[in-house]
Amino acid sequence: MDKKIKAIIVDDERYARDELKHLLSEHASIEIAGEADTGEAALMRCLQIQPDVVFLDVEMPKMNGMQVAKSLLELKKVPLIIFATAYPQFAAEAFRYEATDYLLKPYDEEQLRQTIKRIEKLLLESSEKAAVRTSGKLAVEESGEIIYLEPTNILYIYRDEKMTRIITKTGEYDLKSPLKDLEARLTTFSFFRIHKSYLVNLHYVNRLTPWFNGAYQLEVTGRPEMLSVSRNYVKALRSKLEL
Repeated sequence: MDKKIKAIIVDDERYARDELKHLLSEHASIEIAGEADTGEAALMRCLQIQPDVVFLDVEMPKMNGMQVAKSLLELKKVPLIIFATAYPQFAAEAFRYEATDYLLKPYDEEQLRQTIKRIEKLLLESSEKAAVRTSGKLAVEESGEIIYLEPTNILYIYRDEKMTRIITKTGEYDLKSPLKDLEARLTTFSFFRIHKSYLVNLHYVNRLTPWFNGAYQLEVTGRPEMLSVSRNYVKALRSKLEL
């Protein structure tokens, strides 16, 4: 791959992080973009960096690796998850969280090499699919007709009970597709999750106003309503918006 693969290493033991960092440094395609020693710190780093892959320990205090993996699946950009642990008994559970691979300590260099090749292959395939998606339009049905929406004209999208509502510059449309599905389809455009029920087009963000308990309200171009920004997304949202 021409582009470096951004990786984050998550392990509560410094020695284990250093060992894996050393082994990964021998692979030219990998860039160590960050480290974390707790599950909570890992989620924050992932929101900030948006890595391509996370090497994740299982046994950690407070928030363990499985809980972190479950939360990672909620992100706008879901990284590949590689569990790196000394405990083989968690492998079956790991793959329920869409793990790409399961590495055992002490690390086998040949197994790690195969894991890197798998990561490269998956990211290349994802990149090729994304390139195709950038030329498409979002199809919605209305009164028996199929209307094609230009993603760049969508202001924001939100989930309203059993329907997903799309707000554009010129109208509003309903879809049955879940929000997470639309988020995946629009991944190559400038959409960002600001709340479990909201995606916003960053091009149309005008203002952020402090609300309460660390949350914010967001103003969108040409709309009177204010959108809720969960405090968990505020820092990552600001890093996306600000120079």
